[in-house]
Amino acid sequence: MSEPDTHVVVIGGGMVGHRFVEALRSRDAAGAHRITVIAEEGRLPYDRVALTSFFAGRSPDDLILGEDSLWHDPLVDLRRGVTAVGLDRSSRTVSLSDGDDLHYDHLVLATGSSAFVPPVPGHDLPGCFVYRTVDDVIALEKYVEQRRAAHPETPVRGAVVGGGLLGLEAAGALRALGARPTVVEFAPRLMPLQVDEGGAAQLTRMIEDLGVEVRVGTATASVDDEQTGRVQSMAFADGERIATEVVVFATGVRPRDELARTSDLPVGPRGGVLVDEACRTPDPRISAIGEVACLGGATWGLVAPGYTMAEIVVDRLLGGEAAFPGADCSTKLKLLGVDVASFGDAFGTTPGSLEVAYSDAVSGVYKKLVMSDDASTLLGGILVGDASAYASLRPMLGRPLGVDPSVFIAPETAGAAAGLELPDEATVCSCNNVSAGQIREAVTDGGCCSLADVKGCTLAGTSCGSCLPLVKKLVDTELTRAGVSVSTALCEHIPLSRAELFNAVKVTGLTTFTAIIERHGTGHGCHICKPTIASILASLGHGHVLDGEQGTLQDTNDHMLANLQKDGTYSVVPRIPAGEITPEGLVVIGEVARDFDLYTKITGAQRIDLFGARVDQLPAIWARLVDAGFESGHAYGKSLRAVKSCVGQTWCRYGVQDSVAMAIRLELRYRGLRAPHKLKVGVSGCARECAEARGKDVGVIATDHGWNVYVGGNGGFTPRHAQLLAEDLDDDALVRTIDRFFMYYIRTADRLQRTAAWLEEVDGGLAHVRAVVIDDSLGVADDLDAAMARHVATYSDEWRDVLEDPEKLSRFAAFVNDDGHDDGLRYVVERGQRRPATPEDRNDPRVEIVDAARRPVLVAGTTLEVRS
Repeated sequence: MSEPDTHVVVIGGGMVGHRFVEALRSRDAAGAHRITVIAEEGRLPYDRVALTSFFAGRSPDDLILGEDSLWHDPLVDLRRGVTAVGLDRSSRTVSLSDGDDLHYDHLVLATGSSAFVPPVPGHDLPGCFVYRTVDDVIALEKYVEQRRAAHPETPVRGAVVGGGLLGLEAAGALRALGARPTVVEFAPRLMPLQVDEGGAAQLTRMIEDLGVEVRVGTATASVDDEQTGRVQSMAFADGERIATEVVVFATGVRPRDELARTSDLPVGPRGGVLVDEACRTPDPRISAIGEVACLGGATWGLVAPGYTMAEIVVDRLLGGEAAFPGADCSTKLKLLGVDVASFGDAFGTTPGSLEVAYSDAVSGVYKKLVMSDDASTLLGGILVGDASAYASLRPMLGRPLGVDPSVFIAPETAGAAAGLELPDEATVCSCNNVSAGQIREAVTDGGCCSLADVKGCTLAGTSCGSCLPLVKKLVDTELTRAGVSVSTALCEHIPLSRAELFNAVKVTGLTTFTAIIERHGTGHGCHICKPTIASILASLGHGHVLDGEQGTLQDTNDHMLANLQKDGTYSVVPRIPAGEITPEGLVVIGEVARDFDLYTKITGAQRIDLFGARVDQLPAIWARLVDAGFESGHAYGKSLRAVKSCVGQTWCRYGVQDSVAMAIRLELRYRGLRAPHKLKVGVSGCARECAEARGKDVGVIATDHGWNVYVGGNGGFTPRHAQLLAEDLDDDALVRTIDRFFMYYIRTADRLQRTAAWLEEVDGGLAHVRAVVIDDSLGVADDLDAAMARHVATYSDEWRDVLEDPEKLSRFAAFVNDDGHDDGLRYVVERGQRRPATPEDRNDPRVEIVDAARRPVLVAGTTLEVRS
């Protein structure tokens, strides 16, 4: 490789700058370009879109983009914590804050934008924040924790100025920190640029149900400290005032175009460096990409257009003629747990356009499609509460759907759209601008034979990931058309699918891994087939999960019957059916937590989680819990986790059925039921749905005439609302219906497949499952009933069985050759409880580190020594 003859300087170390460097290095095979990146932040480029996940336990390092090897490339120099302070176009020199001057052959401005803070009085008081960078959210978290420590008896009140995408994310962050947020939006509805009045009304209802106050049509007049030196209240233009200790401004962004202005590069009327369709400024040696670029008279605040601009500049540097094709401003995201998607002409501004809408305030769903005047061509849409159709709809923008539009939004027909054929030019991955044709070509001409191959070849699905289900379907379809058998094998050792293997084990009656692998597979097994076979054997009732050979097959959590935590300790979750517990039971849990110094938290599943138990402590902890009548809550297993319940008609004036009694009945019936994935159930005593039943694998909602049962709901990365399976069932019919649903799912689902994904993949979808479970269309109802009856009759608490078996007890030791315990665990005491010390804690001399006995530990760099 010859010496590079072109020095490219990139000012900006954000997502778009990272994409530019990644693309140039991957396409510049000759190594003709040397790249220097000037990054203002002291961190590696990270996923700014995923900032809110920081409050769900992810660290800043978890957000880092791409491979670390990029920054060790000899042709790439990343200079962190440095700012570009001057630009001399005549000498092609960039001046840096560290005093250095860089000469460039080509300059790429990727400086992004900064948060706009309205000039209201008090906007700069302590307690006011923006929501833009990792450092912003870290500062916000520390401030909220300080306020919580100052008055632990009352929640911190917070306010977010701005009800758009960023504002609702900031509200979610405050809520995750335990604060009580109020969202203040000047426009008459939330997310005014993405959703219409109907969608905003549904979104507002769902967000308010989560405990977030919403004020729309409200202007902020001032933020006041009331002579305390920090934020205490907020006043509105109408004269009203609210108490608040934290204010987050999320009122938009402004392009970081200072360098352009000081070097006489033209900017747009609302900011942003003016560029042409090749992303070039009037100075041919300078390009601008991402949020700082003003292209076509507008700046683009989404990451997908920025990625497109980065690829265009790379193409031009390498002699190509790529031009900006226009931006796909479609958005799909999850705000405060609510799915929201908006695409195309969402507001129906096209002359003659028609709207097809579906709204269900009870289930929390709003869907609208905008069609051409002949109702054939899709122009846009809005989805709130259930955005599962987004992946199929967005690529069809501007194209005839070929079916009744209601197929995509009506609850009973939404699954029918999955098989529609996408045209080659339809964009499947908007983040990386990958079309259906490119994916097909990667399979047919590029030699890609798997989803992983296609991702590596086209980059489809490598950013936000929302398109992956659609990409996989395209790949499988093309492989099938090419005559390639799409393998459903469990792994390289088992040629059968999980469902086929389940039936084979059931018919043959085999009860050990060795016998199963000898008859149905090859080799010695792997991390895929071993726990899968262990799960199948447990589902069929073949002994304790730690019996003999089965004990060696389990995943990490099942191996110790507890959840492994980040510091190597475990959490303990006793079963508390329906969240109902006596004062005596609470006392026992409290005493165990106190005596073993366990971090204690009440979970969203109405249980109590005890964190920080060493592996050698687990038997002693469970001995006390079992003696008090508790049993394993199976928080570690692919099994029933919990049945969440509201208080029902026993206490609530709105309740129409006894939801607590039903929840307890269901939890005691399905406890220990092993499945392809975890199972969650919710029971609500009325249509107000306080138990969030429609977000569960099985949701039960009381009616005046009995119970409605919903199936196939879940949260997570791809949330789904459960769908109605049957209505107005009496108690016994309800239990029988759930019995059969669970057993049919356990027998036919794929490995690690949630009920929602299973319903989407099973032939015939929900209608088929309803026919099997309710109408016995396959003639297997008696067999399903008998299987559940066997499970109920043979259930035994796993931890009680361990305590009664010395052989099983012997595995609960920190070291195989020593009776001691791990004394290298380090903690920080926070809000009266200990939590694992982070690397940042260990390097911060202001933070006191303690060991498991809460003895202070000296910190010197990262070397820890116990203080004598």
